This record gives sequence, C-alpha cells and structure tokens, in this order.
Amino acid sequence: MASHLLISSLLILCLAEACYGTVLFSSLKRTLLLQVTPKPGDVLKAGEDKITVTWSMNQSFPVGTDEAYKTVKVKLCFAPISQVDRAWRKTKAELKKDKTCQFKIFVGSYELSSKKTQQSFDYSIAKNVPTATFFVRIYAYNAEDHEVAFGQTTDATKKTNLFTIESITGRHTSIDIAAGCFSAFSIFALLGFFIAEKRRGRNSQKN
Repeated sequence: MASHLLISSLLILCLAEACYGTVLFSSLKRTLLLQVTPKPGDVLKAGEDKITVTWSMNQSFPVGTDEAYKTVKVKLCFAPISQVDRAWRKTKAELKKDKTCQFKIFVGSYELSSKKTQQSFDYSIAKNVPTATFFVRIYAYNAEDHEVAFGQTTDATKKTNLFTIESITGRHTSIDIAAGCFSAFSIFALLGFFIAEKRRGRNSQKN
C-alpha cells in the first residue's frame, strides 16, 4: 500500500512539473518591443562601455495582454556564431536548460502598458563578459515566476542586429608592479642566501 502511495505521489509531482515547471521558448509570444544603443556590428569593451536598453509593450496586441506580467529580466544572449562548438552556450527548447542567455543585465517590476508606455535603463558591461557576438532579450514573468512573453533585438534566426563585446585582456598596471616587486625581492633574497652560504663556507674552513 505504501509503495502505491509513493508511486502516486511521484506521478503527481511529475505531472506538476510538466504543467508548471517546463516552459518552452516556442510557447512564448513576442509581445515586447526591445531596443538597445549598440548598432549592428558595433564593438564594445567589457568593463568600460555602457548599453542603454529600452522596452515597451507592442501596442498591436489587445489591451490587457500584459496583465499577467509582473517582472521582467533582460539578458545578454550569445548569437549563433558564438555558440559553435561551445556546448556550454547551447540553445535548448526548454528554458530551464537553455544556455543562450547567461548574463542578467536587469531585473525589475513590469509597468503595465496602460500606466507607462516605455521603460529604459543603462547597463555597464560587466568585466566578466567574454569576447563574443551578442543580442539582447527580455523575458516577462508572471506571479509564479514563469516566463510568459519575450522580446529581443534580433530576428527569429538570431542573425540580425548583432554586436560584439571584447573581454578585458592583458595585465593591469598594479599586477605588473606587484610582479616587479616580487621579482626584485626574489633576486635580493637569492643574493643574500648566496652570501650567507659563502660566509659559512669560510667559517667552516677556519675552524
């Protein structure tokens, strides 16, 4: 009897997961309009440049379409060209498993289109963003924190309106100074050790 209850419970949990936990990207409507300041082909620097992101509800949809939208998350997403041979960036149909958009650049509440027509913010590109080609995507979430809609700066094939971010390369001046000091200290320490050993050798010969 207990085993039957356990199996029933597991089935219920699986059904609940299937109904509420799995969200496919194909199930989302593209109801949000999204714009960013980088122009197609622009090259930006991680840790230096900024991106202005502006979004709004597509007014071609019926009034009230966005009533269930509670929060939005805006993310930097890898373009297909920067996903080749990189399984850790692979696009998956199930959003929980999707690795396309790994960098959150904004999380906030959603303002109903009836109250505010447009929202925007400035994003300073994080220093840990790698060199790659990107686009920007926004997701709208309901009260259960499930994705219900989206918008993006590229087309369905993710090949238009792309921009590049270059990661931080080279060493910082502070690192170079520290390395130089350490090298100088090592030389003096080695020289001191050599002199001390030489004196010990002379003292042992005298004795």
